[in-house]
Amino acid sequence: MKVLSMTQPWASLFVLGEAKNETRTWRTNYRGDFAIHASQKIDKSACEQPVVQELLARNGLTSKTLPTGEMIGVCTLQDCVKVIESDNKQAVLEDGRIVSGQELWLGDYRVGNYVWEVTGMRTLSEFIPAKGRLGLWEFHGEVF
Repeated sequence: MKVLSMTQPWASLFVLGEAKNETRTWRTNYRGDFAIHASQKIDKSACEQPVVQELLARNGLTSKTLPTGEMIGVCTLQDCVKVIESDNKQAVLEDGRIVSGQELWLGDYRVGNYVWEVTGMRTLSEFIPAKGRLGLWEFHGEVF
């Protein structure tokens, strides 16, 4: 199965559905199921933001209880769409959709970045320890 490693708290916020899309500086042609891996790294400055603390708390988490070094969720990548316009209030995607509000704040919607649209996000009932890697990587084991 393909896997994408993400730093915390972003990995958990994505798996928990607080962020609907993942943003990346690179495009992928891959479409299909993939797992979300929470890397060992925690973005401490993000965890200090009151909005992030509130979103984590809403899901029973704190910066100290975030899972790391484990696969925590699975979803299906449907599309990969380029950001063509962006300011502090909204981002415009190449298909004409507009992203604003919490979704804008939770992603990196700079012009030229890509929005990974997913469906079917679910948290794994048991997290799977794994070493992360850059890019989409292959896990040769049971995830479901």
